[in-house]
Amino acid sequence: MPDIKVLIIDDSASVRTALSDIIQAEPGMTVMGTASDPYFAAERLRTEMPDVIICDIEMPRMDGITFVQKLMQQRPLPVVICSSLANAGSPTALAALEAGAVEIITKPKMGTAQFILEARTRICDAVRAAAQAKVKPYRARLEPAAKLTADAVLPPAGRRTVEHTTDRLVVVGASTGGTEALRVLLEALPADAPGLAIVQHMPAGFTTAFARRLDGLCRIEVREAKTGDRLIPGLALIAPGDHHMLLHRSGAQYRVEVREGPLVSRHRPSVDVLFRSTARAAGPNALGIIMTGMGDDGAKGLLELRQTGARTLGQDEASCIVYGMPKEAKKLGGVETELPLTKLATEVMRFAAADHPSSPSRA
Repeated sequence: MPDIKVLIIDDSASVRTALSDIIQAEPGMTVMGTASDPYFAAERLRTEMPDVIICDIEMPRMDGITFVQKLMQQRPLPVVICSSLANAGSPTALAALEAGAVEIITKPKMGTAQFILEARTRICDAVRAAAQAKVKPYRARLEPAAKLTADAVLPPAGRRTVEHTTDRLVVVGASTGGTEALRVLLEALPADAPGLAIVQHMPAGFTTAFARRLDGLCRIEVREAKTGDRLIPGLALIAPGDHHMLLHRSGAQYRVEVREGPLVSRHRPSVDVLFRSTARAAGPNALGIIMTGMGDDGAKGLLELRQTGARTLGQDEASCIVYGMPKEAKKLGGVETELPLTKLATEVMRFAAADHPSSPSRA
């Protein structure tokens, strides 16, 4: 298989060098070229096409959002937005995702050996995911580290069963393409939808603005989660970037815990961690949904959910930007039913209204 060709666009020479060193050192990837701004990049694109573009937002002569919009209108290519932590969570970065960028990563910087290793892993994983993404035209409107399992954060559940209650909740995991997919899902839900706990793979800082944006678009309330938040109907809690989110049950109430910890399934937050904790706390009272994304985070956790009697759904291949996470969950047997993105909200409300947990409709 040929190497993934990457074009790097950033006005900082040191960032271009750091990203180039990371990409060149990764097997199966090569740097096709670098450019200090989109105009120089456009000259390069006239002679050779990359498989993936890594692009900054704030650049001279043309900003990254305008570049992504023009690219998606003229010659759609997978774009990974590379932003500094200082700008993380800005509406500008989220606007780039709406314009058609498929991933957000943070700029590499000096730090501990563990930080550098995690940054390298995230950058290379983002490039691999982007290379597999199904990029759509813009329509104006939005060496790898050891792979840990959820055991690193939460032990497997015992054989204790969770009794059915009248409290229903939904847990959702998404990655590449998930920012737009989650918007479609949450916008379609009524104000009395069951409580939702959501893991979207994003760096620290971005989830605050992401939740705020969704809150302004949806009938339900959407906010970034913090430890102790109660999961109630009409509320969606988004795991903060760079932190795991776990669900706990206290009497008849469900609350979340935001926790630091190692990368799990190469991610923090990890879908597997949320799903496993939900299997322990809610069992058959939960509906698990695995959505578009690269890799297999959430696959094992969704199977654990299903084994406790929870309902489980997977986004179908046709509506996924990257059919990775749902595919892996389906292979393990965790997905009970696959549905198009536009039908997930209907299934959520059908689950919430059912007298007793029952298999999702395949309609």
